Amino acid sequence: MKQDETIAAISTAAGEGGIGIIRLSGRTALEVGDNIFRSMSGRRLTDVEDRKMILGHVIDGSARSIDEAMAVVMRSPRSYTCEDVAEFHCHGGSTVMRRVLRRALEAGARLAERGEFTKRAFLNGRLDLSQAQAVLDIIQSKTEAALEIAERRLTGADEIKSLRRRIVEADAHIEAVIDFPEDDLEGVELERIDRTVEEVIAAIDKMLATEHSGRIMREGLRTAIIGKPNVGKSSLLNYLLRAERAIVTDVPGTTRDSIEEFADIDGVPLHIIDTAGIRASSDEVERLGIERAREHARQAELILALIDGSRSLTSEDEEIFSMIEGRSAIVLLTKSDLPRLASIEGKNFIPISIKSGDGIERLKELIRERAGVPRELNMIRDAREAEALRRAKKHLVEARATIRLNVGIDFVSIDLRSALAALGEITGENVSDAVIDEIFSKFCIGK
Repeated sequence: MKQDETIAAISTAAGEGGIGIIRLSGRTALEVGDNIFRSMSGRRLTDVEDRKMILGHVIDGSARSIDEAMAVVMRSPRSYTCEDVAEFHCHGGSTVMRRVLRRALEAGARLAERGEFTKRAFLNGRLDLSQAQAVLDIIQSKTEAALEIAERRLTGADEIKSLRRRIVEADAHIEAVIDFPEDDLEGVELERIDRTVEEVIAAIDKMLATEHSGRIMREGLRTAIIGKPNVGKSSLLNYLLRAERAIVTDVPGTTRDSIEEFADIDGVPLHIIDTAGIRASSDEVERLGIERAREHARQAELILALIDGSRSLTSEDEEIFSMIEGRSAIVLLTKSDLPRLASIEGKNFIPISIKSGDGIERLKELIRERAGVPRELNMIRDAREAEALRRAKKHLVEARATIRLNVGIDFVSIDLRSALAALGEITGENVSDAVIDEIFSKFCIGK
């Protein structure tokens, strides 16, 4: 059986670092560890106390040292996977980590699949599915707000769990009425259950309203910066990133290809794309960059359209206005520290200056408004969760209709349990193996 096998993987990021960690998990993790590790004290890992690090050497098949390392043992069930775990904290070079991993595989472990450590934590009951996905969200968080949302889920402070508890309690009241009909409480309990279900439906509606925001917090709001050459596109990118990412010169056409980065705008992650300046050009490379700029603008969820306020409008500016017609866009009148010559009456715009910082705070406010990210941190993670919530709501609406039809309290229980099953697809109580495999395939190897 696959889960009975001991797995191994490098659990730290690729590249050079002070420490590199190779993790083993499974029934024979400590035995495999003993085959590749010799402690300075001569103690075997199978004899070492839980969570106590010991110094030694990872050795090859001829007992020669591969690297000096610290080893730590975490026995079942008090480990991340709820299985026996051994970790080797080596020097953080990619070559040495690969050699240590290869030794673990030679000694009887197999290479872990993507997300298999967290998958085992889920299958062994340490995490529910929502918490397991929160682990991935923590790793991939692009802003402090996104990290806070993921951490709330990981620690169990999740609205879904609260809703499930309320439905379970309502169903328990029904069971009590069925078991003790002589108390004649059916009418009273149905009224209480109806109020509870109404409140749960309202909470689900509130969560469904965050579907778009949840995706933005995970993936970023796809934002294109467009404008003719030398309007300040690259300067704006650098300002938002707080880093000199793009080259800024007075020479038109400096940016010939698109530059993509993530910026944190008051907690909203922006997948921001600085594009080539829109203009007529005979340069083949620049023309390709301009066409990419137009394509990025077509695909963007938000467009930051820059117009040079210190110059009169040109045909390129008019093209920019045509590109953003009917789109979610913010027009920025740049170089507001200089005398204004551009006349764009009748259009909403923000005067900004990268040099003075004028207008930047207003720009950030508008970006957050366009992203639609609420200040509260309970939101839907993805389309799968949204669909499960919609089905749960459908069953709850049917429960209220059943109450009004007065066809029997036990029929209400059927609707409530169907709603619970739908919510269980989010937490993992009711989910197929195929869905589980798909979810964990998005993790990195080693987590």
